Amino acid sequence: MKSTPDLCDAYEGGISVLEPLFTNFGGRERFYGEVVTVKCFEDNSKVKELAGTAGNNRVMVVDGGGSLRRALLGDMIAANALANGWAGFVIYGSIRDVDELGAMDLGVQALATNPMKTEKKGIGDIDVAVTFAGVTIHPGDFIACDNNGIVVSPVALDV
Repeated sequence: MKSTPDLCDAYEGGISVLEPLFTNFGGRERFYGEVVTVKCFEDNSKVKELAGTAGNNRVMVVDGGGSLRRALLGDMIAANALANGWAGFVIYGSIRDVDELGAMDLGVQALATNPMKTEKKGIGDIDVAVTFAGVTIHPGDFIACDNNGIVVSPVALDV
């Protein structure tokens, strides 16, 4: 995969760059795919639900409202997502089990870590537009992530 700086050079004006708020926690440092969105707040029920479905090398973009109080992804959900073919996660919120996530061939970008799990109330929305880090991301967009940053495009990129 091309680096995000190379993609920015190649697609100048055609892609959006998320504000540099995220840290790379996964074992796969570069990842790319079509976006599936989840909007939730301190409840990862929908993240868990989607991780159990065929990922087809897509990226789950989770708008957790920027909450740092509860982890929206841990090792069990991540292992399920990996087994189901997801390329990775971009989480506007916290994660946990970072040592285990770092050992998986899965992309994980998030704001921070927190060992506290979420409550499971089944609350959240799938496949809705989400806005965070200065960018609105739509289901079906394409996202590329690496240690340099995160870029989003409404069309597939030549990665």
